[in-house]
Amino acid sequence: MYFYEIHEGDDELGTAVLVAHEQAFSPADFFALVKKAKALLAGAYEEDALSEAIANELERSSGFLHVTDDRLLASVNVGETDEDTFLVTSDETARTVYVRRDERDDN
Repeated sequence: MYFYEIHEGDDELGTAVLVAHEQAFSPADFFALVKKAKALLAGAYEEDALSEAIANELERSSGFLHVTDDRLLASVNVGETDEDTFLVTSDETARTVYVRRDERDDN
C-alpha cells in the first residue's frame, strides 16, 4: 500500500488528509490526479474541506482509499512516561481515552 497526502491551507490552520493506493504513482502523476479531481468538483462539494472532497473523489474515481477516522481501529498516544502513554479509541459519536488512575490517598 502506498500513501499520499493532500494539504489545504497554511501550516497552522490547514487540513491534511491521507489517501492510499495499491499502486505507486510518481509525485507528478498523483498531482495530475488531484488536479483532475479538483476540476471535477468545481467548487461544489458537500465535505467540510476541499482536501476531504478531493480525497473522496479520488476514492470514487481512481481506486484510492481515503484514510478517515471512521476507519481507525485503534489509536495510542505515546509519551516519555507511562502516564503519557495511553490507548485512545473512537466510535461514530465519541473518542474514549483509557487512563490508569493510582489509588493513592493523598490526605
